[in-house]
Amino acid sequence: MRLSCSAALLVTLAAPAVTAQRFLPDDPVRVDPDTNPIPKPRPITRSTVFDFLANTVRGGPSGPIGPAANVNTLGEVPDSSWFTNRVGTTALSLEELARGPNRTAGPEPPFVVTSGKSDGITPGFRIRDARGETYFVKVDPRPAYRHLGTSADVLGTKLFHAFGYNVPENHLLRLRPADLRIAPGATGRVEGKKRPLTPEDIESILARSGREDDGSVRVIASRAVPGEPLGPFRYDGTRSDDPNDIFPHEDRRELRGLRVFAAWLNHDDADSLNTLDTFLTEGLTEGVTEGVAGGNRGHVRHFLIDFSAILGSSSVEPQKPGEGDEYFVDWGPIARSAFSFGILDRPWRRVKYQEYPEVGRIESAFFRPDKWKTFYPQPAFDRMRPADALWATRIVMAFSDEAVRAIVRTGQFSDPAAEQHLADTIIRRRDKVVAFYLGGLNPLTDFHIEADCLTFRNLGEEARVAVPEGYEYQWFAFDNDTSRATPLRGPETASAASVPLPAERSPYLMVRIRTILTSSAVQPAWNRRVDVFLRSAPTPSVVGVEREE
Repeated sequence: MRLSCSAALLVTLAAPAVTAQRFLPDDPVRVDPDTNPIPKPRPITRSTVFDFLANTVRGGPSGPIGPAANVNTLGEVPDSSWFTNRVGTTALSLEELARGPNRTAGPEPPFVVTSGKSDGITPGFRIRDARGETYFVKVDPRPAYRHLGTSADVLGTKLFHAFGYNVPENHLLRLRPADLRIAPGATGRVEGKKRPLTPEDIESILARSGREDDGSVRVIASRAVPGEPLGPFRYDGTRSDDPNDIFPHEDRRELRGLRVFAAWLNHDDADSLNTLDTFLTEGLTEGVTEGVAGGNRGHVRHFLIDFSAILGSSSVEPQKPGEGDEYFVDWGPIARSAFSFGILDRPWRRVKYQEYPEVGRIESAFFRPDKWKTFYPQPAFDRMRPADALWATRIVMAFSDEAVRAIVRTGQFSDPAAEQHLADTIIRRRDKVVAFYLGGLNPLTDFHIEADCLTFRNLGEEARVAVPEGYEYQWFAFDNDTSRATPLRGPETASAASVPLPAERSPYLMVRIRTILTSSAVQPAWNRRVDVFLRSAPTPSVVGVEREE
């Protein structure tokens, strides 16, 4: 089969010249320089009620949705104070995935309680360990669901760290009241009143959780993230007092694509309240969390925090049926049910769950990635485009079955059947995410020069979504000053994911590639063009990728 270029395409390629250079000498940018020293921004607060109302009332995006604003010329997200490329670009070992963000072995005794826990729905307190490090300690407050929230929180940090986000360092720890000493002047909020903490208060918090076989209480100890807390970030707008924050958050690819990761792992609590900005003063290192004298200049780092409400957990109890299937206030399903007198009932009500107390409620049969929803709308998620989803899906594909099982083991489940059920469910949900989003556009990626050929990956073929017959490609000389593309010859075909470089050379080249399928109805989006740009000197290298959406 052979596809042909239309006359309209040739007219487009011969369009009037523009003046700006398409590619600059430093393209593609690999690191976003958003850590320039700035004065310390002011701390901000944001209530759950306000965030819920603001995002529920605003509705979806109005008007056309533009492409992500912070990607480089390859369509990739550069490393920044928001995101660090990890599993998507680097092969991580099972040991590295299981270690996740953890750079220490956890808190080192003796432990001193410095204050009570001031927010969230899970009880806990703050401790200082022998090294002077601060950790936030939380318990599973319901013995019937021992390990539920603490295991989910650990797995969440491993997975989202591997994706590339900044997350806390979490450790599972066994404690007894005798292991803890209360610092002089330590206070906490007890029954709504702030007062000095007592040993009885600590015993009461630990007693709310189920006991382990040795009589201890399993807790999660979350190491304080580096820097001075500034409060949460929003999923739209920018921080007005941070000159480095120049891209609207709703147009950041790592926040748009976060929807794919959240859907895969049922992170329906992915909202502004589970984020944190911190201010890292000059001289503050990755391994230091507080007590550093660095003046009033530094930069902001952006974290995702608190993963106790992902997978089958809702922090203190299992996820309720319907969570992840519709918003808390979802006018469409409400109206359909009301006007049909319940005939058009919510289909999720009929979902059957295989439940384990340590895992909660999570399933894969009813799950549809495109229909999945957070507890309430998030602006960046609503603006996700196919290219954003493809970027995230490529990362999801990097998690093999063995990788998923290695990460799930770090939850330290006491029931092997619960561990296997959770791993199996995550794997099946992964496969659904991959199959759906690879149908959104032509899934060709990872272009690079090998000998005298341009090679690439077809993610769809690797995922067995469909088997291509081959590829149509056409080479053009590309004028970087005018963006004019001049055909070097007519379209050609290749049977494998590799096309030979042309004998003709110009400072820049462009090749237009389409995937050929025996039946275009199988994956119609795979016929969309992918334009790959090469810089010829000093040696041929890929400098840009543009996708037809």
